[in-house]
Amino acid sequence: MKSLLSAASAALVLSACAGMPGGTSMFSQDGLPDAVKVPSGNKVTLETVGVGEITYECRAKATQAGAFEWVFVGPKADLNGRNGMKLGTYFGPPATWASNDGSAVTGAQVAIAPAMAGSIPLQLVKANPATGMGAMSGTTYIQRVATRGGVAPSSMCDGAGVGRKEIVKYQADYIFWKAA
Repeated sequence: MKSLLSAASAALVLSACAGMPGGTSMFSQDGLPDAVKVPSGNKVTLETVGVGEITYECRAKATQAGAFEWVFVGPKADLNGRNGMKLGTYFGPPATWASNDGSAVTGAQVAIAPAMAGSIPLQLVKANPATGMGAMSGTTYIQRVATRGGVAPSSMCDGAGVGRKEIVKYQADYIFWKAA
């Protein structure tokens, strides 16, 4: 019985470390489109699951008089480890990934690739230098993969609805990379 409890405790500790710096990475780029693959010379240092929402606003279309569209306003999500423990937050604009340890990173989109129908695209972001010391320090790239939901609303956006905001739920894995 004692060895069974020790084994269960060890498994719990190991699962808590998965997705955290120093944890065992299970992530592979093999199935991703080339456009969103991180260049060689980098290694996975943190795997998170972003669970949250994206706000869209109904606005006049800039390129077409009398036309209207849903425009991305910004995300707000919790960044959880693979074990479900909250490790930080993701918000914007500008797109910012912030760790609970006080470190944060922003970045610039390098590429996107289609995801499954009804989901926001996969994305590759080149990280800017992090602020604060911690999990985000030294981050070189961030990938958004395994996306679910988050696309612009399907409800009507017209002249009568200009300025109306709608929030849609989404989930995505955010994979953080550092130089190897």
